[in-house]
Amino acid sequence: KDSWFKFFFYFQLSVVCYHIGHMLIRNHDYIVNTRQRCGLTLIEMTVVIVILMTLIGLSVFATNGYKEWQLGAEASQKLRMVYNAQRAYLSEHPTEQVSTLTDAKVIDYFSDKSTTMPTVEGLDGGTYNIKVNVSPPVIIDGSGATYDPSGAADDGAWDVGG
Repeated sequence: KDSWFKFFFYFQLSVVCYHIGHMLIRNHDYIVNTRQRCGLTLIEMTVVIVILMTLIGLSVFATNGYKEWQLGAEASQKLRMVYNAQRAYLSEHPTEQVSTLTDAKVIDYFSDKSTTMPTVEGLDGGTYNIKVNVSPPVIIDGSGATYDPSGAADDGAWDVGG
């Protein structure tokens, strides 16, 4: 996903630069018809540099937003895996309550056959655990509080979703 985004962005950047260059040349030909000249004026070079710096600055913000979205999507995917493992365990043990679930009980029901409880990387770079004895499961920080930077409990980012 990340490489596709970068490819698309740089492709669009090259198309914009190509069109800007042709526009500058075409406008220049209309204005100056009497003499032939090579190179660009200082003003034309400044305009091109400002446009390129603006596009590069926008790409930095777009890349950061994409990284945040990607971390939220990965966290949501891990929560859904734990949620499905909870449901599979409870279907085989119908008398058990969600509040009595432990990591060891649901690990055997993970779809990816992992042997440890997954952890989630937060926006701050910290590692967070998944609380399995509530349904749907939630991400918790070191103090036991729910970690959800999106602010909504059912948006599908940093939670199981609605």
